[in-house]
Amino acid sequence: AAAAPGQRQRPGASRSAVSRPWGAAGPPGSSAFHAASSGFQEVTLTGERYGVRRLPFARLAGGDVAFFERLMPGRVVTDPEELKPFNVDWLKSVRGCSKLLLKPQTTAEVSQVLRYCYERNLAVNPQGGNTGLVGGSVPVFDEIILSTVLMNQIISFDKVSGILVCQAGCILEKLNEYLEQQGFIMPLDLGAKGSCHIGGNVATNAGGLRLLRYGSLRGTVLGLEVVLADGSALDCLASLRKDNTGYDLKQLFIGSEGTLGVITAVSILCPQKPKAVNLAFLGCQSFAKVLETFTTCRAMLGEILSAYEFMDDKCMELVEKHLKLSSPVTGSPFYVLIETSGSNSTHDEEKLNNFLEQAMTSGLVTDGTVATDDKKIKATRFIWISLIPQMLWSLRERITEALTHDGYVYKYDISLPVGKLYDLVTDTRARLGRSAKNVVGYGHLGDGNLHLNITAESYSHSLLEAIEPFVYEWTARYSGSISAEHGLGFKKKQFIQYSKPPEAVFLMQRVKAMLDPKGILNPYKMLPSSS
Repeated sequence: AAAAPGQRQRPGASRSAVSRPWGAAGPPGSSAFHAASSGFQEVTLTGERYGVRRLPFARLAGGDVAFFERLMPGRVVTDPEELKPFNVDWLKSVRGCSKLLLKPQTTAEVSQVLRYCYERNLAVNPQGGNTGLVGGSVPVFDEIILSTVLMNQIISFDKVSGILVCQAGCILEKLNEYLEQQGFIMPLDLGAKGSCHIGGNVATNAGGLRLLRYGSLRGTVLGLEVVLADGSALDCLASLRKDNTGYDLKQLFIGSEGTLGVITAVSILCPQKPKAVNLAFLGCQSFAKVLETFTTCRAMLGEILSAYEFMDDKCMELVEKHLKLSSPVTGSPFYVLIETSGSNSTHDEEKLNNFLEQAMTSGLVTDGTVATDDKKIKATRFIWISLIPQMLWSLRERITEALTHDGYVYKYDISLPVGKLYDLVTDTRARLGRSAKNVVGYGHLGDGNLHLNITAESYSHSLLEAIEPFVYEWTARYSGSISAEHGLGFKKKQFIQYSKPPEAVFLMQRVKAMLDPKGILNPYKMLPSSS
C-alpha cells in the first residue's frame, strides 16, 4: 500500500496491514468529557477574564471556509453548538471563541492547512484530546482549531525492537491496549489516558505515573514528523535508538506545546509488558515517614519499583465525597501507592513482602493493603486482597476529577527537592486560611513532582493574587520548577522567569521567531510576550 501524502512508508511494513483507527469519535464525544465540561456556557471568555489583547491576525472569512471544505469535505465544523466543547478546557477555566474546527487525516492535509493559514495570517490552535490543565489546548480568541482526532492510525510496530510508529491522534489508552496484545506497553501512563492523544503527550512532554521506571518522553521518543508554521513538513520520524548525525531536532518539539510546529506522527520505544504487577496502598503518619518509606522502598525493591505516588488525607476525602470511591486504608494523614512490575511473580512478591515487613516493623507504615494481578499473597501483618490493581489506582488517578467537583480549581504542578515537597502545601494552607475551600497535595514523589491544588466555590481574582506569585516565589527559593509536567500553556507563561533565566527565555523567543515568524501557531501560549 502506498504511503499517504506527506507520510513516509515504513520499510518492511505494509501500512494497510497494520493501520488501525483508534477513537475516531474523539474524546469530546465521551461522557466523561461532557460530565466535566457541561458547564462551558458559564465559563468567562479568556480574553475578558485575563484582560488579554488580541494580536493582529486576520479574521476568518467565507472564502477561507470554502477553501477548507474543498480540502477536507465533511471534516470542517462551523456549527456554534458543535464548537463549544472544543473552545473550553477540561477544567472549565478558560474559553475561546473559535468559529472553525478542522479535522485533517493526513500530514499532507495539515501541511496544506498551515500553508494557507500562514499566507492568510490566520492563527491556529493545535488540539489533541483537550485534557491539558494550563489552558494550552483551547483558543484564547478566534484561532482556528486544528484537531488531530482523525489522525488515529498505527503505522507500524516492530516486535523485536519494541518501536511503535503512529499518527499523533492515537489515544494513549488505545495504544496501550494494542501493545498489550503484542506483549508490550506504552512507556507512559496518565490519568487522562482514555482521552489524551500521543501527539499532545509529546507536545507537552507529559510525565505521568511510569516516569520513575521508564523515564521521560525525551528519552523514549525516537522520532517525530512535524509540520511547521509555513506548511513545510519535517520528517524526522526515525526508528533508531542511536543516531548521532547533527542536532537532535525532535527535542525542539517535545514540550513545545504546539508553538513551533504541529506533531503529526511519533516513533516511540515501548517496554515489554511486565508479567507480574503488584500494588501496595499504605498509610503513613507524617510526610517524614512518606520520605523514609520511599528511601527504604527504593533500596529494597530496586529494579522492580515502577511507581511511588503519595496523596494527603484531604485528597482521599474528596475522592470519597465526590466520586463515592472508598479506600481500603483509612485514618492516616498521608497515603502511598507503590507499584512493582517485573518478570517473576515469586521473586517480586518475596521482595515486596520483605519490604512491607520492614516498613511495618520500623514504624514507617501503620496500615496497608496489597493487590496483585495473580493470587493472594500470604502475610501476617497486611491485608492482601484480590482487588484488581486498577481499583487502587483509581484512588490516585481520579483525584483530579474529584477536585473539579469541589469548585473552581487553582492547579500547580511543581518540581521540588523531595524533602521540601509537602512544605509548600503546608505554607499555602496557612497563607490562605479560610479564603480557600480546600488545599491539597499529591503527586509523583519518586521524581519530585507535587500537584498542589486549591479549590474555591467560584473563581476569585483576590484569591488568585494571594496564591500567585507566592507559589512561584516559594518554588524558586528552593530551586524548583513551576511546571514539572503540565507545561506553561496560557496560565503559566508569564511566570517562566521563576524557573528560567532571561537569557534562556530570550533564546526560546528567537527559536519561536525563526520557526514561526508570524506567530500563528498557538499564540498567547508558553512564552511571555516579546517586548
